[in-house]
Amino acid sequence: MQSETILRAYAAIGERTPLCSDCGALCGAACCFPDGDGQGGVDLLPGEKDLIGDAEWMELDHDPRMDAEMIRCKAMCERDKRPFLCRIFPLCPAVGKDGRWTVRMDARARAMCPLTRGGVRGLDPEFVRGCVRAVRILADEPDSAAFLSRWAEIEEEFRRPIL
Repeated sequence: MQSETILRAYAAIGERTPLCSDCGALCGAACCFPDGDGQGGVDLLPGEKDLIGDAEWMELDHDPRMDAEMIRCKAMCERDKRPFLCRIFPLCPAVGKDGRWTVRMDARARAMCPLTRGGVRGLDPEFVRGCVRAVRILADEPDSAAFLSRWAEIEEEFRRPIL
């Protein structure tokens, strides 16, 4: 069931990307590799590791804040095996003012992604709509909904003023 839900979420996004061209050309694919300190990686939805399998381009780790498996990329991935959160980057799941799941620009993306300057409206609208559909598909599955809620809570911390 979990794998089927994730595959439906992937299908909702399809091959769409944030821009109609290769956004990685703007930043040297900064989101695809850990930073200079080895920080960075992407959390996996519950059950997503089974879909991705083992691959030379990644190493498995654990994210204690999310209490989830995560991967760190060592090389360019196989695009059809990239995790959900990579597929929606620089967006992230969020609960809208109406209480329904949606997406917004990930506050953590500002440090590496030039697309954040234009906000969600600067992205391909079909990509954004596909991401919203995908997040809502996942929100119907209890384990994924819990993951999305935790992700949104942690992301919200990056939006709060420091003082």
